[in-house]
Amino acid sequence: MARPRVRRSAAAVLGALAGLAFAVPLLWAVTSSLRENEAMFRYISEPSWRTLLPSDVTLANYAALVTGDFGRAILNSIVVALATVVLGLVISAAAAFGLAAVRFRGQGVLFGLVVLSFLIPFDAIAIPLATLFRDWSLQNTYAGLILPGLGHGLAIFLLRQFFLAIPAELVEAARIDGLGWFGVFARIYLPLSRPALVGAGMTLFIFQWQAYVWPLLIGTDTAHQLGPIALANMRGQFTIDYGQLFAGSVVLTVIPLIVIMRYQRHFTQSISTTGLK
Repeated sequence: MARPRVRRSAAAVLGALAGLAFAVPLLWAVTSSLRENEAMFRYISEPSWRTLLPSDVTLANYAALVTGDFGRAILNSIVVALATVVLGLVISAAAAFGLAAVRFRGQGVLFGLVVLSFLIPFDAIAIPLATLFRDWSLQNTYAGLILPGLGHGLAIFLLRQFFLAIPAELVEAARIDGLGWFGVFARIYLPLSRPALVGAGMTLFIFQWQAYVWPLLIGTDTAHQLGPIALANMRGQFTIDYGQLFAGSVVLTVIPLIVIMRYQRHFTQSISTTGLK
């Protein structure tokens, strides 16, 4: 009985140390964002409790972000990410339903192409795709920023695997009662697939929120600039306002962190069902 307790205690200590190792850089970034620029690195050479806990707190860095271009960039990121989640879920769920519930020739080949699509890094095709979007006059438009994230292969894969777990007898009974394929999709599959929809939505959100290369190529003007690009542009040619830089980093980190913590249970549940069939 003593050995399992020792192992559990050791695992708990190691887990706490690992969590602390991940939390310390974030805590230091939050602390730095609450300091004036002159006191940013004052406590780095000789670490003390002031290294992670600010003695003089100021919100000037966050106030400067709200009034500057970064505030608009964050709003753009939120709009683009939410639009990607809503429209992407409709497209991905419909595609996953077709691959899971409807039988047709070439279904396996089409699903293989879907899997291949999310195995290829998006940055590898970003430049030729951006050339096409410029030819289609989609540069510096919200449509140009949103469209590449709508048909995400991983979201389709997660939803299809979840849909496969829905009993085929339930679908056959609905079809016998006269329900069409759209009715089966809307009244049976979608209500039963909330965890998978949340997991796919989180996938779409994170993909769009952390994107850098694509917004850099397509959203070149200030009106359509996204958060990561605005954060990178804070570095001036001769000077860097580290306070605003840390504040912007905290904002870009906290927003997806809140989303992940809020829907973590559903996301875990959707991932755990991908291997059922």
